[in-house]
Amino acid sequence: MNFQRILVPLAGVAVAVLAWRAYGWPGVAIALTGIVMWALLHFTRLTQVLKRAGERPIGYCDSAVMLNAKLRPGLTLLHVIGMTRALGEQLSPKDAQPEVYRWTDGSASHVTCDFAHGKLARWELHRPDPGAAGGAGPDR
Repeated sequence: MNFQRILVPLAGVAVAVLAWRAYGWPGVAIALTGIVMWALLHFTRLTQVLKRAGERPIGYCDSAVMLNAKLRPGLTLLHVIGMTRALGEQLSPKDAQPEVYRWTDGSASHVTCDFAHGKLARWELHRPDPGAAGGAGPDR
């Protein structure tokens, strides 16, 4: 169960109640102003990440190897989208768990990420075989 969905609203109510007990209605007004400011900051971050991601091709990242190095368990999908600045190519059926997304770079390397309930559970880096490219390496 995702406790953040319960604890964050309860914390907001608790802050408002404590502000009312300490300062009355002016305290509630200040507490609610702070809560609304916090919500607006998160909304602004969300829209900026999605705006940047909307300007790039779906499933593209600059470097799959660097993305692989930055990933860690528990990252949210929004955080990974922010790191890649692109929406991932969805490989799993819609609304299925775990959600599977792929980001590919210019060298055909790709990172496949599994998100369980919005959090990164596992990922895998795949790099193409350099010998299969038909002599793309240096001549010696």
